[in-house]
Amino acid sequence: MNYYELTSDQLLKINTLGGLKKAGYQSKSVKDELRDNLIKKLVNKEPTFEGIWGYEDTVIPDVERAILSKHNMNLLGLRGQAKTRIARQMTLLLDEYVPVIEGSELNDDPLNPITKYGFEKIKELGDDTPISWMNRSDRYAEKLATPDVSIADLIGDVDPIKAASLKLAYSDERVIHYGLVPRSHRGLFVINELPDLQARIQVALFNILQEGDIQIRGFKLRLPLDIQFVFTANPEDYTNRGSIVTPLKDRIDSQIITHYPKTLEIGKQITVQEADIKEAQKQKVVINDIAQDLIEQVAIEARDSEYVDEKSGVSARLTISAYENLLSAAERRTLINGESQTFIRVSDFVGVIPAITGKVELVYEGEQEGPGIVANNLIGKAIRTQFLNYFPNPDDKKKDKVERAKNPYKPIISWFGEGFTVDLLNDLSNETYEKALMSIPGLSDLVMGLHPKKSKHEHLFLMEFVLHGLAEYSKLSKSALDTGTRFKDLLSSMFSLDNIGDFDEDDLE
Repeated sequence: MNYYELTSDQLLKINTLGGLKKAGYQSKSVKDELRDNLIKKLVNKEPTFEGIWGYEDTVIPDVERAILSKHNMNLLGLRGQAKTRIARQMTLLLDEYVPVIEGSELNDDPLNPITKYGFEKIKELGDDTPISWMNRSDRYAEKLATPDVSIADLIGDVDPIKAASLKLAYSDERVIHYGLVPRSHRGLFVINELPDLQARIQVALFNILQEGDIQIRGFKLRLPLDIQFVFTANPEDYTNRGSIVTPLKDRIDSQIITHYPKTLEIGKQITVQEADIKEAQKQKVVINDIAQDLIEQVAIEARDSEYVDEKSGVSARLTISAYENLLSAAERRTLINGESQTFIRVSDFVGVIPAITGKVELVYEGEQEGPGIVANNLIGKAIRTQFLNYFPNPDDKKKDKVERAKNPYKPIISWFGEGFTVDLLNDLSNETYEKALMSIPGLSDLVMGLHPKKSKHEHLFLMEFVLHGLAEYSKLSKSALDTGTRFKDLLSSMFSLDNIGDFDEDDLE
């Protein structure tokens, strides 16, 4: 019988130490398990970390190298960069089940026990020692580092209540209440935001990382723990809140730097995968690629904005929440108007604002502007950037007079110049919304001429997109109403009493 060829069902039927020996079981360290199972996946061309996009050529190879080297590791990166997700997925590289001495507090290996309980059980029962099986999902422990975390939480402490109830002397190791680290024996232990851990608590980890053992309250106790440590840290923490003490940093074998999505397409993959969209919403709301691109562009603009603290970063949670809110804004319209289906509009991006204001850390200038204004500015910049992917640059002044006379936007701008205005309210019915856009001369022709193969709902989205784009390029005036947006002529807006003195001759072109 070869232990490593047994199925899960066959393993679970083994319930004694003798049966385990007969099956040919041999003890293996956690890091060896991770290494061996990773090797199998790499040889078989199987994915190691599924659903983590954008790290295929950067972070994941670094993590794999660390596992092959049997290293403890620190994942260093700004918030929302999948650090914890990577750590959690490492459990999938563990063996599905491992045997433990039944009743052991620290998951004693039947062939290599470390506790007094384990030694005494085997001494008493020998090959009849009962064993149980621990699934890999139970071999993961995680702790968020906060200033109130104590050594007792992580390592352990003497429990006077246990001593009294069991009538034990304080010199008996059975009075110890073990912390999270020893309870993670034969598993993965993750400490998130390591720099937030007080320096004196970080010092308590030195022995565990270097020698693999722990000391509690002066006990002459050596527990050779078998643990894969994974730490996560935010570079911001090194300056704002705390730091990793140098001797601890020296004991962490590999430091792996994470990053935000490097392309808009990768960002879209992550957002769509992680967003919690109900099936009912998918049936009611039709979304298009342009709207998804705009969501990702908002995050890109935020990461480059002078109003947003770049050291804090802009989490991928921003785009996920924004995507969810965008669909909910459209869903709300269908419910209000009693419609069975609708499509995403640019005006639905009003629902994205709460997702932005709650996810970005503003610098002083941003606080002065106010989070709502900053959020609107980021959406405006995203529209301006993406606009050029679909329409000619309205600001192109390199053209000669003949080409400028053929300006595709001229019929639209001229119509507004005659004093017409359009109010696009957030909750317009599909019919009223379409009627409002179709009333603008030249707008539908412009979109149809440049994008003839677009569906009807994409056609209408692009029509509204043109209005917002022209406003961002200062060709039209866009003003916020309590219930929507008003578009009108730029010059009439400039010459209003509130804007006298703000006129720029370039806006005449």
